[in-house]
This record gives sequence, C-alpha cells and structure tokens, in this order.
Amino acid sequence: MADLSNKDLSETAYLPPSAPPANHGHTTAAWVTTITVLVGVVAAAFGVLTATVWLFWVGIGVALAGVVAGKVLAILGFGQPDPNDTNVSGENA
Repeated sequence: MADLSNKDLSETAYLPPSAPPANHGHTTAAWVTTITVLVGVVAAAFGVLTATVWLFWVGIGVALAGVVAGKVLAILGFGQPDPNDTNVSGENA
C-alpha cells in the first residue's frame, strides 16, 4: 500500500456566491408549464394514434402555448427567484 502519511489530503471547496433557492422548481410557472405541455403532448399523441390531423396540431399548439405561458409567468414573478437578487424577502424594493 502507498504511504499517505506525508501527503496533504486537504481539499478546497468552492461554493456559489449565494445559496440556490430551496423550492427546487416548485413554482406556479413550472407547474403551469409542465401540466399544459403534458396535456398538449397527450392530445397530439392521441391525434397521431387516431390519425386525426387537426387534433395533432391542436395538441402541438397547446404544448407551445404552455411554454409561452410558463415564460410569461416567470417574467411576472411566479417563477424561480433570481439568485443575484439581494432582496431575500421576495418583496419589491
């Protein structure tokens, strides 16, 4: 075995400048996006299975609308907080 008694076994930890949000993405914007896209994709898949072209495109449209709605909600403040924001309480300064 190797002799490790003379070696420096310490390591340096590099931490982010601030702690990440503790909600792990459980935000209104994330849930609205996920549920709307899921409903749209299921509708599109059902349209493919039944060879209904209009249902496929409606499903794709619903999925795209879900992505847009999620982004709009995130911009309006219903998404993940900005890690660079120094205001911890979440209120507008």
